[in-house]
Amino acid sequence: MGRAWNARADQRRLLADERGAARSDAATRIALCYPSPYRVAMSSLGYQTIYRIINAAPGLAADRAMLPDDVAAHRATRAPWSTLEREAPVGDYPMIAFSVAYELEIAGVVECLELAGVPPLAADRDHRHPLVIAGGPLTFSNPVPLAPFCDVIVLGEADELVLDLIDRARAAGWSRDRLIAACAGLPGYYVPAHDGGVVPPIAAASEACLPSRSAILTPHAELSDMFLIEPARGCSRGCTYCVMRRSTNGGMRIVAPEVVLAAIPDDARRVGLVGAAVTDHPGIRPIVRGVVEAGRQVGISSLRADKLDDELVGLLAKGGYRTLTVAADGASERMRRIVERSTKESHLLESARLAARHRLTTLKIYMLVGVPEETDDDIDELVRFTAELVAIHPRVAYGVAPLVAKRHTPLDGAPFAGIDVVEARLERLRAGIARHGGKAEVRPTSARWAWVEYMLAQGDERAGLAAMDAYRAGGSFAAYKKAFAARGAAPTGPRARVPSSRELIELRRRSPGRGASAP
Repeated sequence: MGRAWNARADQRRLLADERGAARSDAATRIALCYPSPYRVAMSSLGYQTIYRIINAAPGLAADRAMLPDDVAAHRATRAPWSTLEREAPVGDYPMIAFSVAYELEIAGVVECLELAGVPPLAADRDHRHPLVIAGGPLTFSNPVPLAPFCDVIVLGEADELVLDLIDRARAAGWSRDRLIAACAGLPGYYVPAHDGGVVPPIAAASEACLPSRSAILTPHAELSDMFLIEPARGCSRGCTYCVMRRSTNGGMRIVAPEVVLAAIPDDARRVGLVGAAVTDHPGIRPIVRGVVEAGRQVGISSLRADKLDDELVGLLAKGGYRTLTVAADGASERMRRIVERSTKESHLLESARLAARHRLTTLKIYMLVGVPEETDDDIDELVRFTAELVAIHPRVAYGVAPLVAKRHTPLDGAPFAGIDVVEARLERLRAGIARHGGKAEVRPTSARWAWVEYMLAQGDERAGLAAMDAYRAGGSFAAYKKAFAARGAAPTGPRARVPSSRELIELRRRSPGRGASAP
């Protein structure tokens, strides 16, 4: 009992440190769950947005639940997994709604359902169990691996659909069969029992829903005490690896600077501007200037090197920036042309000059490796270019990630480069930099876990079932590899080979906005 009490005391401390949390006695309450710990959940603008929308609706409330930091310790308490607001068992709610950010959180969904005492597989549930719903960024690419665990999946932008879904569930008396019948065939809803593996087009919210913004500020988030707001939704660019490219939901939708600034609460001392291409906003400078001149710190989720200038970087430095982070997403100029990334060496060199001029401690550059048609020569070009960068700024760091091809992009179906290939390219990059004095740091993400993400991103229901098996077997890379093989999970994208440059150009012309079918 003492250990269970401590767990609840921790929840109460989290609540006590929050600013902006809803306090409601609404009769209809759902469990809004996140398959990662609190610090991650409360840094998710999408999760906070759905929380705010539900709690603003008359008669409705969302009670939050997140994956415990230490699941084993929580299980040892034998206490039920409960919501923050009510300390009520999650499994007792009529609906459990998940926000899922990316593929590796599918195992977290399974873990959460088990903690709630709910059978993870929809096929094993009956009228005694709550409805299980999912949405979130994962649904922009491939929600099919989630299908075995969900009754309904909300696709794309759920700002307006979430209340419609709750209304339909309530009208159905929280009956699974009746809700499935009520949602089947409707735009924006993927109903696995009805649709099989064919995914309908994703939903697009009206501009009246913008900007998305935080509901709660807390020092315990990854982005501590940062108010998040979305100055623009979508992107006007055409990077071939990205699910948020210009063909998705009509491209980029802009929020006026004065609207963005007016939505920032007086007590917000740190402001995060969130979106796929924030620095492409035509009013980004007045927005950042307004934040900084109000005495606040500022952060931007995506800096485009070709949009930086002395004024903007100066404002960022004044707003607390210490690291200037930009994305190159291709080891060479040739690779960036292939994936339609507009960043050039001249843009990156100017970023280094700006970082040095404004005394920012580090220039961090995100890079992709394992891109179709990439060779060792492209890595060698990056090594050569690194020497030019460090001659301008003494501290350069590369955040290097293997390409994971996503569904409904022009690179959909492109094979994973291979764990050995990626690791060899990383070693070639490190060794080459070392030969030039070793002044740049290489910070790679795991090639092994990128392969697991790829198998889920390009998979179907069998990949989701394999994620469940792997989680139950300990969640190691070896467990995933074994589970994929046992379930017969395999990439199911439209192409089984690396596309050529000419094919990539043609695919960009023909790529749909996202109405295509899943496997």
